[in-house]
Amino acid sequence: MDLPVMPPVKPMLAKSVPTIPADMQYEAKWDGFRAIVFRDGPEVELGSRTAKPLTRYFPELVAALAERLPERCVLDGEIVVAREGRLDFDALTERIHPAASRVRLLAERNPASFVAFDTLALRDESLLDTPLSERRALLAEALAGAAPPVHLAPATADLAVARRWFEQYEGAGLDGIVAKPPDLRYRQDERAMFKIKHERTADVVVAGFRFHKSGPVVGSLLLGLYDDRGVLQHVGVSAAFPMKQRARLVEELEPLRMDDVAGHPWAEWAAESAHRGARLPGAPSRWSGGKDLSWVPLRPERVAEVAYDHMENGARFRHTARFRRWRPDRTPSSCTFAQLQEPVRYDLAAVLGS
Repeated sequence: MDLPVMPPVKPMLAKSVPTIPADMQYEAKWDGFRAIVFRDGPEVELGSRTAKPLTRYFPELVAALAERLPERCVLDGEIVVAREGRLDFDALTERIHPAASRVRLLAERNPASFVAFDTLALRDESLLDTPLSERRALLAEALAGAAPPVHLAPATADLAVARRWFEQYEGAGLDGIVAKPPDLRYRQDERAMFKIKHERTADVVVAGFRFHKSGPVVGSLLLGLYDDRGVLQHVGVSAAFPMKQRARLVEELEPLRMDDVAGHPWAEWAAESAHRGARLPGAPSRWSGGKDLSWVPLRPERVAEVAYDHMENGARFRHTARFRRWRPDRTPSSCTFAQLQEPVRYDLAAVLGS
């Protein structure tokens, strides 16, 4: 492979802002694996956000990219998997598997797609120092004849359209909106763009915590919601605390600490078989890489309000939830999935066809 921009490349990133800024190029924020695609004739490589190769995990996509992309190019985009008309991140994460046979099976069962939204090189020319508006025009021209599973990401300069996308596209499993200055050059590994994500709040049961890697202070709170059977399901964690608050939380939660996990709703968390019928804190597995997943059980008696962007398959917080405040006025039994807001469904095909 001999391209004007060679791997590894770390993609340009976005920083969170509360509202959609004016005078930008707007795109949907995809919920998938960020990927840089390198194609030089028959050679295709997929690089991840951390510049590690993804190529072996998506053989069906590599074949499609070799057929549908320009002969020599470097593109930035997102690898996604869809089920029933919306993005499915769980199905996507299943693809990162050490067994080639499993990868092939999943490639046939749930094939991936690539959504391109930037171009870093075409033919023999690097476009890293080319303004975004010109890169977008070149990308649109290069992918004019592309067909699924390769897609050109929708883009607009109309703020009203971006606001409509922000409301509608969540129903197809998308994260929000990305806003990019039209004159922006490609700046690797820098937060030079802006992302606007949905935020909602929920009242959750705090049923445990993990210690911080730095010492005996809280690293993350383990959060739960009751399902319609009255079973406390693990739905995620809240982890972003100032160091003083981490130490204070240990003291606050001390009266709720249990001597051991016996009698706790998640007592069977370490057994992989127990995860088939319930959502529990992560059990040791090949994915944990030796990481210490032990946690301190708490009597599930305290309620916290947290902010979240969206739920993954209606069962857990897709990203780390943000702690807002304690809710002494709420009972743990009232913290159910029924309180969660569900976006109006929107067909992913309508997003990709816009």
